[in-house]
Amino acid sequence: MTVTRRAVLKMLAAAGAGAIVGPGTYGYVYGRHDLVVTRETLAIDMLPSALAGVRVGFITDVHRSRWVSHEDIERAVKMLAAERPDLIVLGGDYVTYGDRRYVGPSAEALAPLTAPHGVFAILGNHDDDHDMAVALSRKGIQVLKDARTRLTIRHEPIDLVGIRFWTKRQGDIADLVRGAAPATILAAHDPRRVTEAAALEVPIVLSGHTHGGQVVLPGIGAIAARKFPISEGVLRRNRTTMFVSRGLGTIYVPVRVNCPPEVAVLTLQPRA
Repeated sequence: MTVTRRAVLKMLAAAGAGAIVGPGTYGYVYGRHDLVVTRETLAIDMLPSALAGVRVGFITDVHRSRWVSHEDIERAVKMLAAERPDLIVLGGDYVTYGDRRYVGPSAEALAPLTAPHGVFAILGNHDDDHDMAVALSRKGIQVLKDARTRLTIRHEPIDLVGIRFWTKRQGDIADLVRGAAPATILAAHDPRRVTEAAALEVPIVLSGHTHGGQVVLPGIGAIAARKFPISEGVLRRNRTTMFVSRGLGTIYVPVRVNCPPEVAVLTLQPRA
């Protein structure tokens, strides 16, 4: 029998009301709050030696809502701040289903984020294209909507490219990365964009969207892995290295099972 992600999430939906016991209840009471810092070293093709050790902070899939509080996001912000990354990227889905009640509060909770080389954001499929971008921009967070910006770190250029969730055509992405620096980071909410990135030899991709599966069951694993090239962690495809974060919040049901929320700190190193 094929078990779909939606079927599993429906099965666990009662956990939010405390109506079931076992993993679902644990995932509701504890699992969704068990925030961790994930530290990964990314081996990058053609990375200039001067950029070895640059640290990128990454938070995605905040999903501020009745189930994800200001305090939840505030804790993630403080944990990332303690890591002192060189720059910070936010990967989209700051609210759920574009809920306007939480657009301002989500941006407010993220506002304390700072980094020497800036804080940048893209939008996810749950974000309003205008209001969410304006709310983040007002907090000093630069939103990249099918755009590229150049940073200089240790006298070396790093290009940061951010695309909308709906930007999928390889040609459209090619226009954005044409002439980019050898050290280019593509922030793409959907990890399926690794296909286009690898074809274009984009060295680094940061994604979210999958929540790491959110519910990872023994013997079944992450249901999201059946749809996406990777549900969480590091993927190497050709000359492209991608990191997919499990994210911070939840969707469908306020439950995480064997899939703790995370903030990520990614250290760049030249590939041997």
